[in-house]
Amino acid sequence: MIDLYYWPTPNGHKVPIMLEECGLEYETHPINMLKGDQFDEAYLKVNPNNKIPAIVDQDGPGGKPYTVFESGAVLLYLADKTKRFIPQDEAGRFGVIQWLFFQMANVGPMFGQCGHFFRYAPEPIQYAIDRYQNETKRLYRVMDKRLDEVEYLAGDYSIADMATYPWVKIYDFHKIGIDEYPNVKRWRKAVGERPAVMAGCALLEDIMKLGDPDDDAYENLFKQQTVDRR
Repeated sequence: MIDLYYWPTPNGHKVPIMLEECGLEYETHPINMLKGDQFDEAYLKVNPNNKIPAIVDQDGPGGKPYTVFESGAVLLYLADKTKRFIPQDEAGRFGVIQWLFFQMANVGPMFGQCGHFFRYAPEPIQYAIDRYQNETKRLYRVMDKRLDEVEYLAGDYSIADMATYPWVKIYDFHKIGIDEYPNVKRWRKAVGERPAVMAGCALLEDIMKLGDPDDDAYENLFKQQTVDRR
């Protein structure tokens, strides 16, 4: 059994997609980020960075419970545990890891900031809007060129696609015209039609919709909150 600490965000979706793809048994523990659950002391013992997702594998290394946080690390852990969605040869493995890190270091941060300054900033800051949307478009061009050469980001379907898809799924949230990137559009459709992807993205979707948070939710999502445990 795997305990999944989760909230339905693009980063959150990655892990249930992998769990569903692998057919692993898991129990969902909602971490309501709109209400500040991510700052609870109990959850900080699971993820000291007060973010989601995170897991506790009750059958971890040595048969003992093992905690993993950071979505990319969780995907790698599950891929190694199951020996699925990552090649076992060294070259193929690092091919997947490169594109996984491409998502973690580029797609997630840049797409996230693009959405933030479009949708959530208290006042429009044109420099920030232009900066992050231009970088988002650049990353779409990188993906489109890559996907002109291969079917999936690392060649075969892998955790790199699971990590990237939830961000591309909401392309309209960043005011991006997907038709400008036909290879990304083809890939998005193919990944999005996988039953495990649909199930993973549907988890708890009825209790959170993308939109304008109220004042308390805004405070919990975007204000700089830290927990001093000294």
